[in-house]
Amino acid sequence: MIPDAVRCRNAPDHLSAPLQWVSSRPFEAEDAVTTVDPSAVAATIHRAHGGSLLRSVRNYIALTKPRVIELLLVTTVPTMILAQGGLPSWSLVVLTLIGGSLAAGSANALNCVYDRDIDIVMYRTNTRPIATGEITPRRGLVFGLVLGVMSLTLFVTLINTLSAILALSAILFYVFVYTMGLKRRTAQNIVWGGAAGCIPVLIGWSAVTNTLTWTPLILFGVIFLWTPPHYWPLSMRYRDDYDRAGIPMLSVVATPVEVGRQVVVYAWAMVAWSLLLWPVAGTGLIYLGTALVAGVGFLVEAHRLLGRAKAAEPALAPMRLFHLSITYINLLFLAIAIDPLFHVAIPGL
Repeated sequence: MIPDAVRCRNAPDHLSAPLQWVSSRPFEAEDAVTTVDPSAVAATIHRAHGGSLLRSVRNYIALTKPRVIELLLVTTVPTMILAQGGLPSWSLVVLTLIGGSLAAGSANALNCVYDRDIDIVMYRTNTRPIATGEITPRRGLVFGLVLGVMSLTLFVTLINTLSAILALSAILFYVFVYTMGLKRRTAQNIVWGGAAGCIPVLIGWSAVTNTLTWTPLILFGVIFLWTPPHYWPLSMRYRDDYDRAGIPMLSVVATPVEVGRQVVVYAWAMVAWSLLLWPVAGTGLIYLGTALVAGVGFLVEAHRLLGRAKAAEPALAPMRLFHLSITYINLLFLAIAIDPLFHVAIPGL
């Protein structure tokens, strides 16, 4: 739960309505740390849009956090191409993407239901549909569960059981281990909780091969090690948000210098781990060259962030590394997709 001193004064009644698995502690008036009255926001939106069907659809889509899903799908398709050693059937790709999107949307929607009490006090999240009151927690819960059932049904009936088990594990891990277990209790929340975002590569590989080998586990490790240096810069930018909500992000409980050091450590580990794909999966020059060049760029910016923190510069500009991290993972997985299609052997090897 969030500390008493940061509970929102004007939260709508339904935001504190009890759900069996959701925090039911009521909001109380303490101080004015929250400047947005969600009930007023919701009323304004409904007046402007008349509660239209289109508005409702947009709200439910927003509940799935589509930008997060987009990043997960970027890693799935290249993994499927690597598993196939070429282009898999388009029907399999489409079905896997739909199933993966439904699973991720389920986990994200359930996360929004549980985290509604902290979403409302964070400026970055206080416009989410449940925080504003446009979607009730109960409807959000039902929506999330329905998406999960649809995902598992699709995987079991149209792809394979292994992929369904992996999708279910991703949902359960994100909701129960990360959201309900780690997020509010430890500064290592994003380290271990980030494992849920690594499972789509396992799903992509298993959808093609119905097995798991060392190659998808290496890809899992790349994303696992990438997540902290990707997310910690964002948490530095929104440190006050997390502090208000009582979330012990590393940027809240540690100095900028310590956060910078941890970012550098994980960045080095990520780049080194990414190179393992070459000997294990037999990737060629396209992948190896991209991994090295993109990796060096990532390391340079990570060290620059640490340098700015050590110099106590007023403008740490952590979002530079955050945006670069997205470019890095996109380039890396683009190379994974291209390498099997236009394989170029490494000279002398």
